[in-house]
Amino acid sequence: MLKRNCLLLLCALGAPVMAQEVAAPEAAAPEVATESVEQAPVEMPVIEVIGKPDRQRNLPGSAQVIGRETLDLSRVMTTNEALRKAAGVNVRDEEGFGLRPNIGIRGLNPTRSTKVLLLEDGIPLAFAPYGDNASYYHPPVERFDRIEILKGAGQNIYGPQTVGGVINYITPAPPEDFSGGMTLTGGNREYLNARGFVGGHGMLLDYVRKQGDAARDNTHSELDDLNYKAVIGLGGGQALTARANYYAEDSQLTYSGLTDAEYANFGSAHNPFKNDFFVADREGMSLTHEMPLAGATLVTNLYGSRFSRDWWRQSSTTTFNPVGNSDPRFAACQQIVTDRAAGQQVDPDTCDANIGNLRQYYSYGLEPRLRLAHAWFGAGGELEAGVRAHFEEQDRLQKIGTGATARDGTLAESNERLNQAYSAFLQNRFAFGSVALIPALRIEHVRYERTNRLTDASGRTGLTEWLPSFGATWTATGTATLFAGVHRGFAPPATADLISNAGVTVDLDAEESWNYEIGARTRPASGLSVEGTVFLNDFERQIAVGSIAGGSTPLATGKTRYEGAELLAHAELGQWLDSAHNPFFELAYTWLPTADQESAFIRVDNGTAVTGSAAGNRLPYAPKDLITAALGYNHPAGVDGRLEAVYVGSQYADFANTQDAAANGNGQVGEIASYTVWNAALNYQLPATGFGVFVTAKNLFDKAYIADRTRGILPGAPRLVQAGVEYNFQ
Repeated sequence: MLKRNCLLLLCALGAPVMAQEVAAPEAAAPEVATESVEQAPVEMPVIEVIGKPDRQRNLPGSAQVIGRETLDLSRVMTTNEALRKAAGVNVRDEEGFGLRPNIGIRGLNPTRSTKVLLLEDGIPLAFAPYGDNASYYHPPVERFDRIEILKGAGQNIYGPQTVGGVINYITPAPPEDFSGGMTLTGGNREYLNARGFVGGHGMLLDYVRKQGDAARDNTHSELDDLNYKAVIGLGGGQALTARANYYAEDSQLTYSGLTDAEYANFGSAHNPFKNDFFVADREGMSLTHEMPLAGATLVTNLYGSRFSRDWWRQSSTTTFNPVGNSDPRFAACQQIVTDRAAGQQVDPDTCDANIGNLRQYYSYGLEPRLRLAHAWFGAGGELEAGVRAHFEEQDRLQKIGTGATARDGTLAESNERLNQAYSAFLQNRFAFGSVALIPALRIEHVRYERTNRLTDASGRTGLTEWLPSFGATWTATGTATLFAGVHRGFAPPATADLISNAGVTVDLDAEESWNYEIGARTRPASGLSVEGTVFLNDFERQIAVGSIAGGSTPLATGKTRYEGAELLAHAELGQWLDSAHNPFFELAYTWLPTADQESAFIRVDNGTAVTGSAAGNRLPYAPKDLITAALGYNHPAGVDGRLEAVYVGSQYADFANTQDAAANGNGQVGEIASYTVWNAALNYQLPATGFGVFVTAKNLFDKAYIADRTRGILPGAPRLVQAGVEYNFQ
């Protein structure tokens, strides 16, 4: 099949590169010797959305880089922790281990990160960004060297999902000299994190093992992540980066949250679903080739991945019954739902059923991008252009098992979903002295196909969208830049939203918006930086979350409006005062006074309003205030300490803006109260040894809070205290 042929092609292309780097480095010696004995290391080809500071100054939008030093010294355990350091980003916990981050930007619903574009080294990270952009997989944060967050008009050249922003995870560059290291961390909740890496001669091998208990009873996760990366010079200024990754996860993990009565009677850690398990594995490979042309650079990505996940669970939401009402088990299963609503202790095994959602995803594509410096029309500038061909295949099965521990059963769903996406973009930066104008245009064409293999029903459809953008920058001084932009946002509907299981095409267009921002960034002195942005996202058609497991939320569309401001500040007094002692302060603040429904959300299936939705109501999961502030101190003897506060404002869990959760009691509606969580880290690096020790506390004061109500109440992670040791050599 095409999907397997593509992955085999990637292996065939990548294997010679890896073999040359690992097995026969001597073979490259004659070529190096003919050029120069002191030849500079080959620069790693990579697609960055922000890049070096001089390029960041030219971006027509809000831009932030979370660097390696911040990730290391903060001792971030999850991607959630890292992304909360960015202004405008709302990250919601799920299981407490950070395996499936729920990321929203500028008020957009964070559920399953469906409204954000995630990249790794410029390559799509999600297993189906066009057909099912839901994050059931996310690599561990230890894998990254830095994180780029770009918002505004500049994001349009990446796509899809170009409304809130793009997040690009950059992995470390392989070293030329032999070096390596390892970090071992342990803590309560049976937490263990071991990472080791070794590299040299343009190669890097990295391994992460993480395990521990999650936020609730009967939840435990174990994962392994292995990465290989190699960079090789091809002569003539050309270079190639080859990457290979294997990820495996084995988690005891339920999908369902708690009812309000369960939460009140048994506490936040309660979880009766001891037999629910999530098992996943992923293989990915990619090649990035860089070739200099006359005054230009061509960078081409070829990538492919396979992701498999099986999730067997007895419940998906607090109101979910795993069997139909004609099944003999229906009454026993429904009694569990009733007892849970009343806050009674239940034994899910009495239902004698569970559901297996078994998924296979294949994704692959080719994307060349050209960057050309020029002096057209009497103005200096830079042209960027590119095309992408991207393909996805989803193989989806659902089985109804007999018994709580069954891993097979009656086939209830067998779907094949296919997507082909072709896109192209053209962006040009015209520089007129201190002013730059950046017009751009992107086109997206997506084809959808869905086949119900149980009935042979199938359907096909497609859509095409033209997405213009325009940005401008003004370098007011050598250290200050003003920027502004407007762009057409685009978020393609999922395959299941456009084509029903009966093969009927649904009348649903892509999600569309006009997005505006204006801001300034400045570095007024050494060690000081500030960026402030005001934004408006205006949707004439926003697509509400169409379904969660159990199908309790209808697919609907409506008009919405988001208005707000962001502030990002960083101050290192040691640099400012030219002192070896360095107190520092960091702030990421998001203010979202407006996140409004401007019309009722109308259900696509029957044309009626979603229950409780009305113009003037606030949108769910859009807190008004998000604050992450850190205060710390670097001592010249190798000591670094920091204290961080993370504040999340109150938010609604439903379109009706229900405040009294007990009035319904299912745990899925009601206001979520604001909360503040404190984190602390202390590091000591032994001088001239490569050794370091550290201790860290997450949720230092063991704050109990509700993080989510999407499928019932999900609590925030309890206190986690960790200590560790690291050693790096070169």
